[in-house]
Amino acid sequence: MNVQRAIAVTLCAVLVLAASSEPRSAKSDLFDDIYERGQKQNAALKTLTATFTESSTSSLLTTPIVARGTVAVERPSRVVLRYTEPAGRILLIDAETLTLVWPSAHIRSVSDIGAAQRRVQKYFIDSSPAELRTHFQIAAREAQDRPGTYLLTMTPKRKQIQQGLTGLELWIDRASLMLTAMKMTFPNGDTKLMTFADVKVNPPLERSVFTIDAASGR
Repeated sequence: MNVQRAIAVTLCAVLVLAASSEPRSAKSDLFDDIYERGQKQNAALKTLTATFTESSTSSLLTTPIVARGTVAVERPSRVVLRYTEPAGRILLIDAETLTLVWPSAHIRSVSDIGAAQRRVQKYFIDSSPAELRTHFQIAAREAQDRPGTYLLTMTPKRKQIQQGLTGLELWIDRASLMLTAMKMTFPNGDTKLMTFADVKVNPPLERSVFTIDAASGR
C-alpha cells in the first residue's frame, strides 16, 4: 500500500474505530474505558469536518514537509482531504475506491481499495478491545506533550498490517473524545503527523463535497 493510500485508509479506520457495540470487559483499563465511552458518542456521529496540518518526515528530507487542508467525513465510508497547501491536491475515498488528484503534479489516479477496506473492517471496526489487542500492542495514558488529551499507541503484531503501517499514535481529547492528532510510522521509517482543529460534528454536507470536477480536478 502506498503512503497516500495508507493515509486515507488509516484515517477512515481511526474515525470509525469505536463504532462497534462490544461491551467492556470486567478487567478493563484506560483503553477499554475510552473505547466504551467513544462508541456511545460515535453511534450518533454521521458527518464530521475539520481543518488539518500534515507534517511528513523522511530520511531523504532535511526538514519535514508541511501541508494543510480540510477533511470531511460521511460515515460509513466517505472521506475527502482537500489540500490548501499545496493547493489543488485532493484525496477522496468513497467506499472501495480511492481517487488522488493533484493537477500541479499532473496526477490523477483511481485505485481499488476494497481489500484494504475489508482489512479495516476486520482489524478495527469489527473488533472488541480484547480482539484489537490480538492485532496490536496497545497502550493508553494521559498525554504529556498535548495537555488535555489521551495518547493511544497501537503497534501492529500481524505482518499483514506491518507491511503498510508499523506504528499508530492517536491523541484523543479527554472531554470530547474527538481525535486531535494522529501519527503514522511506515515500514521505511517515514512518519506522517496530522493534527486537527475546528472539528465540527454532524454538519450538513452538500453532495459536491465528495465530488471531484472532471474538468478542473476540484
